[in-house]
Amino acid sequence: MEKRVPATRLGRMARLAALGVRTGAGMVLGRSDEAAADQAAAVLGNLRGLAAKLGQMASYVDGLVPESKRDTFEASLKVLRAQAPRSKPDEIRALVEEQLGAPIDRLFDEWDDAPIASASIGQVHRARHEGLEVAVKVQHPGVRKAIESDLSSASVLEGLGAMVGTRRFDSKIHLAVLKERFREELDYVLEAERLSAFARLHEGDPTIRIPRLVKERSAKSVLTTQMMYGASLEEIVTKPAETRRSYAETLWRYVFKGNLVGGMFNADPHPGNYLFQDDGSIAFLDYGCVQVIPQKRHEHARALHRAALVGDEKEFETCVSHLLDAKPGELERLARGYSRKCFEPLFGSPYRVTRAYAASLVEAMKAMAMSARKLPDDQVFTMPAEMLFMNRLQFGFYSVLARLDVEVDYARVERSFMD
Repeated sequence: MEKRVPATRLGRMARLAALGVRTGAGMVLGRSDEAAADQAAAVLGNLRGLAAKLGQMASYVDGLVPESKRDTFEASLKVLRAQAPRSKPDEIRALVEEQLGAPIDRLFDEWDDAPIASASIGQVHRARHEGLEVAVKVQHPGVRKAIESDLSSASVLEGLGAMVGTRRFDSKIHLAVLKERFREELDYVLEAERLSAFARLHEGDPTIRIPRLVKERSAKSVLTTQMMYGASLEEIVTKPAETRRSYAETLWRYVFKGNLVGGMFNADPHPGNYLFQDDGSIAFLDYGCVQVIPQKRHEHARALHRAALVGDEKEFETCVSHLLDAKPGELERLARGYSRKCFEPLFGSPYRVTRAYAASLVEAMKAMAMSARKLPDDQVFTMPAEMLFMNRLQFGFYSVLARLDVEVDYARVERSFMD
């Protein structure tokens, strides 16, 4: 399905408004949830940009869609993770040739016009370069303008803020971080640098596979890497428990070694970025949305995890307050309680992350935000800017682990790389 990206703010917001009316009306009038969900997938997919990310998150993060509607919406919205509408072949070719400065047949030994995947910002084409099968990610023509349109829309930003649990903690700093991260996703040169940084961090770990960068065939809107294959999350959830446990251990090591050792984390944990291998390893894709953790905050995070690993509840509470720059009072108490709930996989290790647990974190964040509205100003503090995407990671990552549905000694995994 080839469609042009609606780029103007008016055009994009009109489609979002129509989506809301149709979906809401369908539920009120008793029409099928399937029709409403299918409509959501079609509209959000065609809009791409940040609007599609709203749909992507709703398709896999437990707690964002009401329990009674969850299965229906997941079935339709998961389409956004795998195959958004595609851009036209001639437009893609023109962009690649302009970016890399030569005709396609000189740049690549082989080129397939049919994309193997399409997402909110770009689509991926299979090609061959110097004997290596490669994946060439190319931005959708017009997506830059679409992203800027979304970034100027308060309603879209509020929707994203709500999904990472910060709508009622909004500040100019948080909005600036949202805008900065999503603009960075348009810079494939920066993504190439971050892919290389993650590859260096995990070098020598046979369970973590990061595709090799083909730097000479990459530019600001084109990113070429080694082609990676593997099974999807949906395909491996029926594997034996030991296999699923191995995958869960690898996921935890990848995420938290990046956070606690590398001082960075990939803040886009949707399942399409994970390709599960038969040998138990996982290929990790997409480094467009990476949050770098400032040194002081990184030290606090390491101290927080060390406290959890030894089961020191008092020190853990102190570390939460330091990490969040919390003011004394009720909100500090709530933040400590919420953080403790998030760290149950370490305190209670071995631990089984369930979908109910993952959803409870979203609900707890919403409840804390509601409570914050009633507190006096001298007890309210704003979440540090770099923590904004940590919530997105937390919600999405735990929802992925919940699909594996297996008990894991996460504390043991974390001790293996914490010095």
